[in-house]
Amino acid sequence: MPINECCNIGVVCCESSASIPQIAHLMRKHHVGDVVVVRHEGSSRMPIGIITDRDIVIETIAEQVDMDLLTAGDIMSTPLITVHENESFAESLRMMRHHKIRRLPIVDEKGVLYGIVSADDIIHLLTLEMSMLTTTMTEQPVAEGQIRR
Repeated sequence: MPINECCNIGVVCCESSASIPQIAHLMRKHHVGDVVVVRHEGSSRMPIGIITDRDIVIETIAEQVDMDLLTAGDIMSTPLITVHENESFAESLRMMRHHKIRRLPIVDEKGVLYGIVSADDIIHLLTLEMSMLTTTMTEQPVAEGQIRR
């Protein structure tokens, strides 16, 4: 299965000039733990970095830095690790594991932001798949019993 079949299309984004309080507000408003930093090329969003709620805590609050003095460009993780929208689910997982990241932006063939997948999304998907398999396993003996009376 390509990763674009299980990613979130509605990515919360900001520009590198966004302030840390603005980013925190976006996270709260959209109930997300990350914001992708983008550069606009016409109507296209080109991902250049990512900021997580953890980045805000570690880079500003823990260091007692005035959050109004920093921008997204100051604390974003870069270079950004991305995956092509047609990459396989398994290869995307391998990339996340190899780079030790929990969130992976998805780009199209031109490098334009397409979506994002998180470890939470993957766990949710795998849990649903396992649940369907478990249901099949428990229902199979009943179905067989009806056929072989």
